[in-house]
Amino acid sequence: MVNYSESGVDIDLEEVTVHKIASKLESTLKNRDVVTKSGHFASLIRLGDKGIAMSTDGVGSKVLIAELMNKYDTVGIDCVAMVVNDLLCVGAEPIALVDYLAVEKMDPEVASQIADGLAKGAHISKTAIIGGETASLPDIINNFDLAATGIGIVDLDKIITGKGIKDGNILIGLKSNGIHSNGLSLARKVLLENFKLDYIIPKTETTIGEELLKPTEIYVKPIVNLLKTDFNITGMAHITGGGFNNLKRLNDNVGFEIDNLPQFQAIFKLIYEQNVPLNEMYKVFNMGIGFVVVVSENDYQKVFNYLKKYSTPYKIGKVNSNKCEVTIKTFTDEIIKY
Repeated sequence: MVNYSESGVDIDLEEVTVHKIASKLESTLKNRDVVTKSGHFASLIRLGDKGIAMSTDGVGSKVLIAELMNKYDTVGIDCVAMVVNDLLCVGAEPIALVDYLAVEKMDPEVASQIADGLAKGAHISKTAIIGGETASLPDIINNFDLAATGIGIVDLDKIITGKGIKDGNILIGLKSNGIHSNGLSLARKVLLENFKLDYIIPKTETTIGEELLKPTEIYVKPIVNLLKTDFNITGMAHITGGGFNNLKRLNDNVGFEIDNLPQFQAIFKLIYEQNVPLNEMYKVFNMGIGFVVVVSENDYQKVFNYLKKYSTPYKIGKVNSNKCEVTIKTFTDEIIKY
């Protein structure tokens, strides 16, 4: 059996590390009027009658796939997506980003391709990339690393933190575009040990390399439009590293029961067949759902129908306030608990 830690990423150790850092920085929150606690997908500072949301993220080891494929024009989309999707989770509309490109050695052609992706992601998300930084770090970086920080804006009375999530609320999942930008270390380990990048995934016309480079879905259009309605949205989560455990970031006083996920996408099926435990699959990957909207029972059908205009939604489960855990019914009908 192959797990994430064997590929070099220990999620549990990451949580401990993040906690160590956050505990040291918590005192700085008193320096400004901070609206949300740390640990959410984005943090908010009060500025007049508005909340200014901020989030930062990177592309991660997906850059290694870009290097192997010698194709760099999509990772910029991933970079934008990882940031703007997090900003959405507090009800904020993303408005601007700055990027950070660290390289081993300057390569104008590679940089140009990366910029193409950044620009495309910005156009899709209706954001402006207003600046950034490029650094040559030959003794630190192997090839390149890409990250960005974004800001969003929301009316103070429109902030969504997850505190309003209640028993019986419905979970609507929006379809992912595949593996997105998380779990690539595990995917690379198990797939590239057994296949070449040009191997065509069964029942598809896509190679492993092409599939792993598919850019992360940007959910700005459906979610920003949804937030302009008067539907009762109680929480939103970007399903990234850690899978559906991300739901706990919204409200740790309730449980989330997921029992109706879409059929396994081909890339996940292929990874699973390489001796990766089912529990690890659901802990690491998005499993076909890239974003979750939590809604009241009364508004579920209206929200579901509204989202169908822009994306592919699924009713994937509900909130159960009697259990402070995430339970997932897998495609084998096994129940996994986190």
